[in-house]
Amino acid sequence: MFKKTTEQDSLYQHLEQMNTVELLTNINKEDQKVAQAVALELPAITQLVDVIATKMKSGGRLFYIGAGTSGRLGILDASECPPTFGVSHDKVIGIIAGGDTAIRKAVENAEDNTKQAFLDLKQYNITSNDVVIGIAASGTTPYVIGGIKDCKTNGIITGAITCNKGCPLEQESDYPIVPVVGPEFVTGSSRMKAGTAQKMVLNMISTTVMIQLGHVKGNKMVDMQLSNDKLVDRGTRMIMEATGVSYETAQKLLLDHGSVRDAIANTGIC
Repeated sequence: MFKKTTEQDSLYQHLEQMNTVELLTNINKEDQKVAQAVALELPAITQLVDVIATKMKSGGRLFYIGAGTSGRLGILDASECPPTFGVSHDKVIGIIAGGDTAIRKAVENAEDNTKQAFLDLKQYNITSNDVVIGIAASGTTPYVIGGIKDCKTNGIITGAITCNKGCPLEQESDYPIVPVVGPEFVTGSSRMKAGTAQKMVLNMISTTVMIQLGHVKGNKMVDMQLSNDKLVDRGTRMIMEATGVSYETAQKLLLDHGSVRDAIANTGIC
């Protein structure tokens, strides 16, 4: 029988009676379980990453759908891909139940609509060349489950990130990832360990896919956007390391060519 481990009673009692050190120590103790839970899902993560990379190499896109914390985490990961890897904003797309308003504040009943997710996806002219990942700590969010079901009906490959084994979202998706992190420190507060697990998995998926798409050279973000002075300095030092030219020469190359990759290619050294 399916039971939500994310809703089980905390392993700790009388939190209000703990001092600051005790609270922080116990939260940290629980957090250490997250990486172990994610490690057990590496085979499942591998399968999903390989499918996404294959689709994106053929021009497909990656979508995340979620509600509440899960939706926000998907939007966060998607929004970091353009500045980090230099891809366009329409390659990895995060969608949250309730729309952009829900990023900052809860939108009443938004997650309860089973048909809205696919309507939101259709705004992007989604096709069978794309991949959709549903994110829901509980694995029972109607918005996400409905979206995944509709995607499958329309021949779209689906993945899932949830923290409850045997949940409806796991059963409905093609490639489920289920790191079981156990009860939260504050009972039911799945923004804690479950949210951390989801963030870790999202980091792994997008980073690995982008490496496989060629947006990293060596271990450097050679396609990153030069959106501030810190990143211009980082890019300049990347060019110095790759070519041996001076800081001034490297910075001029970077600003002239607009990207680390192009700057290095046009030195004639590498």
